[in-house]
Order: sequence, then C-alpha cells, then structure tokens
Amino acid sequence: MNIALENINNSILEDPASFIKETNAAYRERLREIAHDIAENREKRPIILLSGPSGSGKTTSALMIESMLDKEGLETHTLSLDNYFSTLSDREKALFAEGKLDLESPNRVDADFLTEQLTAIYNCEPVRLPTYDFKESTRVFNGEVLHRKPGELVILEGIHSLNPDVVGLPDENSAKIYVSVRTRITCNGEELHPSKIRLMRRLVRDLLFRKRSFHDTMMMYNSVEEGENKYIMPYKYRSTYDVDTFMAYEICAYKPFLLEAFEQMHDNPLVEDMLRFLSDAAPLLPDEVPPDSLICEFIGKGEFNS
Repeated sequence: MNIALENINNSILEDPASFIKETNAAYRERLREIAHDIAENREKRPIILLSGPSGSGKTTSALMIESMLDKEGLETHTLSLDNYFSTLSDREKALFAEGKLDLESPNRVDADFLTEQLTAIYNCEPVRLPTYDFKESTRVFNGEVLHRKPGELVILEGIHSLNPDVVGLPDENSAKIYVSVRTRITCNGEELHPSKIRLMRRLVRDLLFRKRSFHDTMMMYNSVEEGENKYIMPYKYRSTYDVDTFMAYEICAYKPFLLEAFEQMHDNPLVEDMLRFLSDAAPLLPDEVPPDSLICEFIGKGEFNS
C-alpha cells in the first residue's frame, strides 16, 4: 500500500486531531478483529506468538491485544522473548564489548528453557518467570510466578517468536501474529521504504529512552537489517494474522525530533531520503499525539508503554 505525503499533510493541516483519531481507530479495529478470533479459538490455541522486525511496534500491539481480551473477561498475560535470552559467557561478553556478537541471532535465546516454560504454561502448570538483566547480560528470577488457568491466554512477543527452532510448541497450540510497517510514503515520484520508517522509530526511541545517539543507531542499521532478512523474514509466512503497523501521521510526529539532526548529516547516504521526506512533512507536536497511539512506544508518554 502507498500513501502520498501530500494527502498526509493536507489531513494534518486541516484537522490533525480527527486525522490521528481516525488512524488510531482503524488500527485498533484491525487488532480487535484479531482479538475476537483469538478469543474464539482460546481453548485450542491459548498461546499467541507475536513477531516482527525491530521498530515494528510489537510491544504496544501485544499490550493492546491483551487489553482488548482482558476487557472481554479473558485474562491475558504478555511475556517478552527478551527475558529468555541466555546468560552470556565471559567470551561472549568480550565479543559483545568488541561489537562482534551477533545480537540478532536466534541463538541468543535459550530455546530449550523457553519451550519448557511455554509447554508448562499451555498445560496450566506454574512457572517461575525470568527477567533479563541487560546491564549484566544475565537471566535472573525475581519471584514472579505465572500459573495460567484454563481459558486464560498468554502472548509471547519478540523478534524470534515465529521461529520453530526457538519456540518448540506444536503449531496447533498457538496463534501467530506478524507485525511490521508495510505502507510506503510517496512524494515527488519517490517512495520512502518501510524500513526507513522503522529506522526513524528506532532513532527517536533510542535517543529518548536508551541513551543511544543517532550515529550509534544508524551504525547498527545494516546489521539489524541483515539480521531481519536472515532470521525474521523467513518465518513471517507462518503467521495466522499479518498486521501493518504504519500510522499515517507518524513521520510528522518524528519531524521535531529528527529534522535538525538529519540536516547536519545531509551527506550521509542513509539519511538522504528520510531528510527529503521529513523536510516536506507537515510538523506535528508530540503533545498532539494521544497516549493510546502506537507511536508512543517510540516518542513516549503512552498508555501502553512498559
């Protein structure tokens, strides 16, 4: 799907609040359709596996679906695949410090432990949930226990959730969702690739919440894209549901965060197309974005921010 930047700008300039409200409502309606189908099949498929590349809005989408199911009286729990990363060995820590550890590899996940826990959850057996301490690169346990009751649902979100070598549950026991940006923005005969929209999301999020500079995030772009093509994209065909997480107003909301920095990096080939589109985009102040928007996962102050 394509959308013209001119049409986006006209909607922003005419009535930004209504445009944002309509865009958010359309996205929630798509998730509501999925939540309804999940509810209908909850006895057979109580585990929901949600995957997508970096910057696709996995966390917010998972929490939105959880909220919808909870409101229907179906207790739902959301787990992050990141908490199932293996503790790094001293050698792996050294490689990580040198930037030589493949951070996108599914081998980072303790697949046996994850499958063991998901199997127990499916069978309504109690499990001690792990948390991953990224500062120490160690998996820890803080005493949290999940004991799923019959009829309850569990969402596992993470980049490798659709990889059967990582998640060893039988296919018939889980519903599978793939989320990503699919829509391309067009302007003056050019198209902005969805991967660049996800990059904008990561640039803003990393700066605001991960204390990572624009330069550092862009330095990781090629390796992240390579990892997605190698480890994530090959499994999207396994999804039961496919969701486009593009929000038509989003690059306008990123403009205040990114434009000035991009202008200073105008000779960077990675920035050129994003700079042209941002320059032409109508500005949208962060405060104009309501807290129930998916893009609050990246700009903050969101209802679903974890």
